[in-house]
Amino acid sequence: MADAIAGILLAGGLSRRMGGGDKCLRAIGGRTILERIVERVRPQVTRLVLNANGDPARFAAFGVPVVGDTVEGFAGPLAGVLSGLEWAQRNAPECGWVASFPTDSPFLPLDLVARLAEAVGRTGADLACAASGGRSHPVIGLWPVRLAGDLRRAMIDEDIRKVDAWTARYRLEQVPFPIEPFDPFFNTNRPQDLEAAEALIRDGAGRQ
Repeated sequence: MADAIAGILLAGGLSRRMGGGDKCLRAIGGRTILERIVERVRPQVTRLVLNANGDPARFAAFGVPVVGDTVEGFAGPLAGVLSGLEWAQRNAPECGWVASFPTDSPFLPLDLVARLAEAVGRTGADLACAASGGRSHPVIGLWPVRLAGDLRRAMIDEDIRKVDAWTARYRLEQVPFPIEPFDPFFNTNRPQDLEAAEALIRDGAGRQ
Protein backbone atom coordinates (compact mmCIF):
# COMPACT_ATOMS: atom_id res chain seq x y z
CA MET A 1 0.00 0.00 0.00
CA ALA A 2 1.58 3.26 -1.16
CA ASP A 3 -0.52 5.71 0.86
CA ALA A 4 0.68 6.97 4.22
CA ILE A 5 -1.41 5.90 7.21
CA ALA A 6 -2.59 8.07 10.10
CA GLY A 7 -3.60 6.62 13.46
CA ILE A 8 -6.57 7.48 15.67
CA LEU A 9 -6.54 6.54 19.36
CA LEU A 10 -10.13 6.01 20.47
CA ALA A 11 -10.69 7.43 23.96
CA GLY A 12 -14.06 9.11 23.51
CA GLY A 13 -16.20 6.67 25.49
CA LEU A 14 -17.75 7.00 28.94
CA SER A 15 -15.95 3.98 30.51
CA ARG A 16 -19.08 2.90 32.39
CA ARG A 17 -17.79 -0.59 33.19
CA MET A 18 -14.64 0.92 34.68
CA GLY A 19 -16.70 3.27 36.84
CA GLY A 20 -16.26 6.35 34.65
CA GLY A 21 -13.32 8.60 33.94
CA ASP A 22 -10.53 7.96 31.46
CA LYS A 23 -9.71 4.29 31.76
CA CYS A 24 -6.73 4.78 29.47
CA LEU A 25 -5.14 6.90 32.21
CA ARG A 26 -5.27 4.03 34.71
CA ALA A 27 -1.86 2.60 35.52
CA ILE A 28 -0.66 -0.95 35.00
CA GLY A 29 2.90 -1.97 35.68
CA GLY A 30 3.73 1.55 36.82
CA ARG A 31 2.71 3.23 33.53
CA THR A 32 -0.60 4.40 32.15
CA ILE A 33 -2.39 2.21 29.63
CA LEU A 34 -2.33 5.05 27.13
CA GLU A 35 1.42 5.51 27.51
CA ARG A 36 1.93 1.84 26.69
CA ILE A 37 -0.35 2.02 23.67
CA VAL A 38 1.22 5.19 22.26
CA GLU A 39 4.65 3.59 22.56
CA ARG A 40 3.47 0.56 20.59
CA VAL A 41 1.51 2.27 17.81
CA ARG A 42 3.31 5.56 17.18
CA PRO A 43 6.08 3.89 15.10
CA GLN A 44 3.44 2.15 12.98
CA VAL A 45 1.78 5.28 11.55
CA THR A 46 2.79 8.52 9.85
CA ARG A 47 0.64 10.77 12.05
CA LEU A 48 -1.12 10.02 15.34
CA VAL A 49 -4.15 11.77 16.87
CA LEU A 50 -6.23 11.09 19.97
CA ASN A 51 -10.03 11.10 19.93
CA ALA A 52 -11.36 12.26 23.32
CA ASN A 53 -14.11 14.53 24.56
CA GLY A 54 -13.85 17.15 27.30
CA ASP A 55 -10.77 19.11 28.29
CA PRO A 56 -7.87 18.01 26.05
CA ALA A 57 -5.32 19.34 28.56
CA ARG A 58 -5.45 16.09 30.52
CA PHE A 59 -3.66 14.38 27.62
CA ALA A 60 -1.01 17.07 27.09
CA ALA A 61 1.82 14.83 28.31
CA PHE A 62 1.37 12.41 25.44
CA GLY A 63 2.32 14.86 22.70
CA VAL A 64 -0.47 14.02 20.27
CA PRO A 65 -3.23 16.28 18.89
CA VAL A 66 -6.63 15.75 20.52
CA VAL A 67 -9.87 15.85 18.54
CA GLY A 68 -13.37 15.43 19.96
CA ASP A 69 -16.26 13.58 18.38
CA THR A 70 -17.64 15.39 15.35
CA VAL A 71 -21.01 13.69 15.96
CA GLU A 72 -22.64 14.75 19.22
CA GLY A 73 -24.06 12.53 21.95
CA PHE A 74 -21.23 10.10 22.70
CA ALA A 75 -22.09 8.09 19.61
CA GLY A 76 -19.55 5.34 20.23
CA PRO A 77 -16.34 4.24 18.53
CA LEU A 78 -17.74 4.83 15.05
CA ALA A 79 -17.86 8.55 15.90
CA GLY A 80 -14.22 8.36 16.87
CA VAL A 81 -13.33 6.72 13.58
CA LEU A 82 -15.21 9.47 11.74
CA SER A 83 -13.32 12.11 13.71
CA GLY A 84 -10.06 10.46 12.69
CA LEU A 85 -11.00 10.32 9.02
CA GLU A 86 -12.10 13.95 8.98
CA TRP A 87 -8.98 15.02 10.89
CA ALA A 88 -6.85 13.29 8.25
CA GLN A 89 -8.73 15.07 5.48
CA ARG A 90 -7.94 18.43 7.06
CA ASN A 91 -4.50 17.87 8.49
CA ALA A 92 -2.82 14.92 6.78
CA PRO A 93 -3.69 14.93 3.07
CA GLU A 94 -0.78 12.55 2.45
CA CYS A 95 -2.63 9.87 4.44
CA GLY A 96 -5.14 7.87 2.42
CA TRP A 97 -5.92 5.56 5.34
CA VAL A 98 -6.54 5.77 9.09
CA ALA A 99 -5.80 2.96 11.53
CA SER A 100 -7.95 2.92 14.66
CA PHE A 101 -6.74 1.76 18.07
CA PRO A 102 -8.81 1.31 21.23
CA THR A 103 -7.13 2.85 24.27
CA ASP A 104 -7.97 -0.03 26.59
CA SER A 105 -5.76 -2.63 24.84
CA PRO A 106 -2.22 -2.25 26.20
CA PHE A 107 -0.63 -5.13 24.28
CA LEU A 108 -1.46 -4.27 20.65
CA PRO A 109 0.82 -6.04 18.12
CA LEU A 110 3.85 -4.15 16.88
CA ASP A 111 3.06 -5.28 13.33
CA LEU A 112 -0.67 -4.53 13.54
CA VAL A 113 -0.87 -1.76 10.94
CA ALA A 114 1.53 -3.49 8.55
CA ARG A 115 -0.56 -6.65 8.58
CA LEU A 116 -3.84 -4.80 8.08
CA ALA A 117 -2.34 -2.82 5.21
CA GLU A 118 -0.90 -5.96 3.62
CA ALA A 119 -4.29 -7.65 3.75
CA VAL A 120 -6.02 -4.72 2.05
CA GLY A 121 -3.34 -4.51 -0.61
CA ARG A 122 -3.43 -8.24 -1.27
CA THR A 123 -7.19 -8.71 -1.40
CA GLY A 124 -8.41 -5.34 -2.64
CA ALA A 125 -10.77 -5.08 0.35
CA ASP A 126 -12.31 -1.73 1.26
CA LEU A 127 -11.54 -2.10 4.97
CA ALA A 128 -9.68 -4.40 7.33
CA CYS A 129 -10.02 -5.27 10.99
CA ALA A 130 -8.14 -7.49 13.42
CA ALA A 131 -9.35 -10.84 14.74
CA SER A 132 -8.14 -13.28 17.37
CA GLY A 133 -9.42 -16.44 18.99
CA GLY A 134 -12.29 -16.67 16.51
CA ARG A 135 -13.54 -13.16 17.35
CA SER A 136 -13.35 -10.06 15.22
CA HIS A 137 -12.29 -6.72 16.70
CA PRO A 138 -14.11 -4.21 14.50
CA VAL A 139 -12.71 -1.08 16.19
CA ILE A 140 -9.13 -2.24 15.57
CA GLY A 141 -9.16 -1.49 11.90
CA LEU A 142 -7.90 0.22 8.79
CA TRP A 143 -10.25 2.71 7.15
CA PRO A 144 -9.96 4.58 3.84
CA VAL A 145 -10.22 8.34 4.17
CA ARG A 146 -12.29 8.37 0.95
CA LEU A 147 -15.23 6.91 2.92
CA ALA A 148 -15.40 9.78 5.43
CA GLY A 149 -18.39 11.37 3.71
CA ASP A 150 -20.22 8.05 3.46
CA LEU A 151 -19.69 7.40 7.16
CA ARG A 152 -20.87 10.88 8.13
CA ARG A 153 -24.06 10.45 6.09
CA ALA A 154 -24.68 7.02 7.62
CA MET A 155 -24.32 8.38 11.14
CA ILE A 156 -26.29 11.60 10.64
CA ASP A 157 -28.97 10.56 8.15
CA GLU A 158 -29.45 6.92 9.16
CA ASP A 159 -28.44 7.06 12.84
CA ILE A 160 -25.95 4.22 12.32
CA ARG A 161 -24.00 3.60 15.53
CA LYS A 162 -22.74 0.01 15.39
CA VAL A 163 -19.44 -0.52 13.64
CA ASP A 164 -20.54 -3.85 12.15
CA ALA A 165 -23.70 -2.31 10.72
CA TRP A 166 -21.65 0.12 8.66
CA THR A 167 -18.73 -2.09 7.67
CA ALA A 168 -21.19 -4.73 6.39
CA ARG A 169 -21.80 -2.42 3.43
CA TYR A 170 -18.23 -2.86 2.24
CA ARG A 171 -15.73 -5.60 1.62
CA LEU A 172 -14.11 -6.16 5.00
CA GLU A 173 -11.02 -8.30 5.42
CA GLN A 174 -10.51 -9.85 8.86
CA VAL A 175 -6.86 -10.39 9.73
CA PRO A 176 -6.25 -13.11 12.35
CA PHE A 177 -3.59 -12.77 15.05
CA PRO A 178 -2.43 -15.61 17.33
CA ILE A 179 -3.60 -15.72 20.94
CA GLU A 180 -0.57 -17.58 22.28
CA PRO A 181 1.14 -16.86 24.58
CA PHE A 182 -1.59 -14.23 25.17
CA ASP A 183 -4.31 -12.44 23.23
CA PRO A 184 -2.74 -9.17 21.97
CA PHE A 185 -6.20 -7.58 22.00
CA PHE A 186 -6.85 -8.18 25.70
CA ASN A 187 -8.70 -5.12 26.95
CA THR A 188 -9.09 -3.44 30.30
CA ASN A 189 -12.81 -2.74 30.46
CA ARG A 190 -13.40 -3.50 34.14
CA PRO A 191 -11.42 -3.02 37.37
CA GLN A 192 -10.60 -6.74 37.54
CA ASP A 193 -9.08 -6.53 34.08
CA LEU A 194 -6.41 -4.23 35.48
CA GLU A 195 -5.28 -7.04 37.79
CA ALA A 196 -5.22 -9.46 34.87
CA ALA A 197 -3.14 -6.99 32.86
CA GLU A 198 -0.67 -6.68 35.73
CA ALA A 199 -0.29 -10.46 35.73
CA LEU A 200 0.31 -10.49 31.97
CA ILE A 201 3.00 -7.84 32.35
CA ARG A 202 4.71 -9.92 35.02
CA ASP A 203 4.65 -12.83 32.56
CA GLY A 204 6.32 -10.73 29.89
CA ALA A 205 3.42 -9.36 27.86
CA GLY A 206 4.23 -6.14 26.04
CA ARG A 207 7.94 -6.78 25.67
CA GLN A 208 7.70 -8.05 22.12
